[in-house]
Amino acid sequence: MKKQFRILSINISGKKGEQKIPIPSAKVKENHGIAGDAHAGKWHRQISLLANEEIETMRGKGIDLDYGDFAENITTEGIPLHNLPIGAKLFMGNSVMEITQIGKACHHGCAIFQAVGDCVMPRKGVFAKVLKGGEITRESSCYYDI
Repeated sequence: MKKQFRILSINISGKKGEQKIPIPSAKVKENHGIAGDAHAGKWHRQISLLANEEIETMRGKGIDLDYGDFAENITTEGIPLHNLPIGAKLFMGNSVMEITQIGKACHHGCAIFQAVGDCVMPRKGVFAKVLKGGEITRESSCYYDI
């Protein structure tokens, strides 16, 4: 079942623990992640994704947020990321990713949790590994298949 979605932002950071900053395009490398991102490497969490719908929920709690503030590599719209099963395929441009993990342990020390007492990334963020590399932009054609 193929369904379309959009990329709203692509975000990277040079060091782990830093806020990610938006970039216009990215080279996605097979079995690695986004070139230049500190979290890329040979493991199951090569790319992190978070739906803008979840960011909007947090904005509704009175916090000013930008794309990348949750350390997500890709901010999406129109895809229920946290409801996808492990193994679901994401097609972005000519790259292919596979969902490997939904949510993560929260260290409760992040600035967002401290400000509002909640953080959506541990529950709603997902992680993927890159099966096929390529170039992605906010204009890339995107769909997912389960």
